[in-house]
Amino acid sequence: MVGLGALGVAAAKPLQNGLESFLGAAADKDPTGLTGLLPNGGGFRYYSVTGSVPTKGETDYRLTVDGLVDHSGSYSLADLRGLPQTRLVRDVQCVTGWRVPGTPFEGVRLSHLLDLAGVRPSAKAVRFTCFDGAYSESLTMAQARRDDVLVAMRMQDKPVSHVHGGPVRLYVAPMYFYKSAKWLSGITVTDKVEPGYWEHYGYDVDGWVGRSNGRDDAPTS
Repeated sequence: MVGLGALGVAAAKPLQNGLESFLGAAADKDPTGLTGLLPNGGGFRYYSVTGSVPTKGETDYRLTVDGLVDHSGSYSLADLRGLPQTRLVRDVQCVTGWRVPGTPFEGVRLSHLLDLAGVRPSAKAVRFTCFDGAYSESLTMAQARRDDVLVAMRMQDKPVSHVHGGPVRLYVAPMYFYKSAKWLSGITVTDKVEPGYWEHYGYDVDGWVGRSNGRDDAPTS
């Protein structure tokens, strides 16, 4: 029994990683969305609003910052890693009900990128677009400047994987996870909030955990 217990402990991590890779790859090519109903070993579920998502890496990933700013820019992964990094550990809460406790995220504060761009006085919001070609999200300027909103390159103390929205994703700690846009490719400063993909299907634009979407989940931050 002791030997079997030790074997289970030793095998748990490789099995979890293998299950995560398998379900992620399957979800990326699943037009039905049924794989999104299955949790992997870490408790996450995989959601994509398109049939498949291209993979980006060191040579071809770029994050653009534009709109109502004085200095539009384009960042490679190396550029983003060269900026000051912040690490947060918070629960992740999905609006569908599942929660993954104590999940580390690490990246650049969105407020720092906005400061580098030089936000104009007329700016009121920030819109996010993604290289899946379909997903979008928005935050008010006050929400975007919170200290717990990151442009994240690390999740669970490793680079954000493709199936988790990598190489770069948004992380909005106090809001439901649909606000943390995956496969982030564009940050556009605007004069008003533009409802994102899921808001067009009835989700709240202000997605605070426990204070929106008719739910009473415990706060994550």
